[in-house]
Amino acid sequence: MKHLVLAGGGHAHLHVLKSFAEQPVADARLTLVSPFEKLVYSGMVPGWVAGHYRIDACTIALEPLARAAGAGFVRSALTALDAAARQVVLASGERVGYDVLSIDTGSVLDRAQIPGAREHALFVRPMEHFVELYPSLPPLAARRRLNVVVVGGGAAGVELAMALQHRLGAQARTSIVTGGGPPLATARRGLQQRVKRALARRSIAIFDDVVDEIDAAQVRLAGGARLACDAPLIATGSSAAPWLASSSLALDRAGYVATMPTLQSRSHAEVFAAGDVASRDDRPHPKSGVYAVRAGAPLALNLRRFLADAPPVAYHPPSRTLNLLSCGERYAIASWGELAFEGAWVWRWKDRIDRAWVARYAPGADAAVAAQAPVR
Repeated sequence: MKHLVLAGGGHAHLHVLKSFAEQPVADARLTLVSPFEKLVYSGMVPGWVAGHYRIDACTIALEPLARAAGAGFVRSALTALDAAARQVVLASGERVGYDVLSIDTGSVLDRAQIPGAREHALFVRPMEHFVELYPSLPPLAARRRLNVVVVGGGAAGVELAMALQHRLGAQARTSIVTGGGPPLATARRGLQQRVKRALARRSIAIFDDVVDEIDAAQVRLAGGARLACDAPLIATGSSAAPWLASSSLALDRAGYVATMPTLQSRSHAEVFAAGDVASRDDRPHPKSGVYAVRAGAPLALNLRRFLADAPPVAYHPPSRTLNLLSCGERYAIASWGELAFEGAWVWRWKDRIDRAWVARYAPGADAAVAAQAPVR
């Protein structure tokens, strides 16, 4: 009996578990390894920060999904991978052998990249830690006006800055430090302009600069500016998990798992990877949550085929994807290729998509429900 280990409870692995629950694979044993009991759905976290959702509406319990798929659930972080021996190493030191491994552990934020960030800042990833620590911030704003600085000009930083300003209102002055260049620097110009206007309407100051250092009272920028700061939040670009470096898997220059169009490792055919941990040349948006969600179905299919000794099939991500950005209040911006549009109706659209995506993995959700839930 072949042993399939799912390392990480990421978006793609949710689909794998759902698929294997609906259509079990004979002669296969499954184990899910994750340090968290629940997945926090990143697409709804800005809405939770803004006050539109309760946290339980944004989370998916992993153990019931694993149980429905007939999988064992091991709650532990993965600290090493010995691809030659086909073993993953857990935080306890225990080694778990596998015949087939799928990695969807997500990326990490480098806590040492900005001096002082580890001691003074709140990191957005992993989301599971962020949602535990963030609730201490609003009570501070209730007592005095706060200076909030969001570090990171990508989608996560932009959405978080607007969510925080909406939630804290007049009790906060929010700034965003992009890391150089405009917010959403890699996006098309029409989307960039809409985002800059949205930030300006909410009186969020934009600094096209890099953070040099963070201390207890301020954020120091490379250009010389010093921003008074009571609450720095780090939403910068992510990094590859450090344990991948010693795994013997083929990696790209940034340290992510180099994969083929079949989602298999370029060096170890029995290892699959999806989501933020994987890298491939034809991905439309590197480290994109959209890619991670869409990769679930082809990953499940190819794991099935590999377990059955059938050749996996190539997956080619679409050249265009729908991207939806929440703007604090119940208002959102959407982009589709060259097109960009916004409004309260876009937020309602996003809200329906997000709620449906979470609902498809709720205990008792059936295949009909899953089929009705769109993927953005």
